[in-house]
Amino acid sequence: MSHCPQPARLDNCQTNALHPKLLALTTATPKYKIRQADVEELGSKIFANRAEVFSRMQNIYTNSGIDTRYSCVDLDWYERDHNWPERNDLYVENAVTLLRQSTLSCLTQAGLTPADVDGLVTVSTTGVATPSLDALLMKELPFRSDMQRLPIFGLGCAGGVLGLSRAAMLAKAQPGSRWLVLVVELCGLTFRNQDKSKSNIVATALFGDGAAAALISTVGKGPAIESSGEHTWPDTLDVMGWRLKEDGFGVLFHRDIPNLVRRDMRNAAAEFLDRNGLSVSDIDHFVVHPGGAKVIDAMQDAFGSAPAAFNDARSVLRDFGNMSAATVLFVLERTLNRGASGRFLMSALGPGFTAGFLTMTRNATS
Repeated sequence: MSHCPQPARLDNCQTNALHPKLLALTTATPKYKIRQADVEELGSKIFANRAEVFSRMQNIYTNSGIDTRYSCVDLDWYERDHNWPERNDLYVENAVTLLRQSTLSCLTQAGLTPADVDGLVTVSTTGVATPSLDALLMKELPFRSDMQRLPIFGLGCAGGVLGLSRAAMLAKAQPGSRWLVLVVELCGLTFRNQDKSKSNIVATALFGDGAAAALISTVGKGPAIESSGEHTWPDTLDVMGWRLKEDGFGVLFHRDIPNLVRRDMRNAAAEFLDRNGLSVSDIDHFVVHPGGAKVIDAMQDAFGSAPAAFNDARSVLRDFGNMSAATVLFVLERTLNRGASGRFLMSALGPGFTAGFLTMTRNATS
């Protein structure tokens, strides 16, 4: 049996029959398109009793790098109080709708039907559903009754990269099986207008709603998933996450995230790449989760890359905002659609505090 050398640039290893491939990738957004200027005006109303603090922070709207976002509810909804059951009912209803839409478009792109799928990896951290979203989706679409299901909660923004990673592992463990990765985040529904914290002000300027679907299998043509991994920093549980309140999720993220990225991200990525016989110099394209304009700037500094290396991340942030786990798949879709080829490094940061990594290769002819 021939042996594929680890540190190879695009070689025949990626075409190995057991190598997981990305067969299809599609994204979806809810119906309400909102302009950043309108959200800023709404914020001035909601935070009127903290006018001085809001005024000092107001430039976050113009400095966010965001022009538009999408929401499953209209702007008037954010001005009213909502309890936890109401929010979660809206989450389940809209999440299933978006997953149905993204699933059908992904399978159409691949020329397949729901009955052709062997497993679902479903990622979401902005609501709770039991039965899980994948089970609810099985009621909507004619999946087989022997479908394997892996619902994932709690990965936050890292969920898109790590969801792909888990599906690739499962596809490799069961050669020939087809795994659908479904990611949906309805960040807007977590906004609580009674929370006047600085973190919540920042959240109003960043978060949007969206979903994505990706089909993974060792059989078929598409970009090859080479390797995946993660890095969790010690003593960082307070960097990012949720704090459950009576009326919903309270957002938690530390203001020093850009500094942490600038200081530590390259070393974490380099260690991951080294474990897989690669280095940063082997990377042709960075597909990163655009947590915010400052985070993208920090990524650029960490990797010492030209600004153009993060154009896709910036343009997705501009058009959709931060959709948590779904966002990096929007970036990947945009990168692939412009015909990029070579080796990709996908990365995203989430609660833990954890970085998810994945390398993918694409031939110029594929």
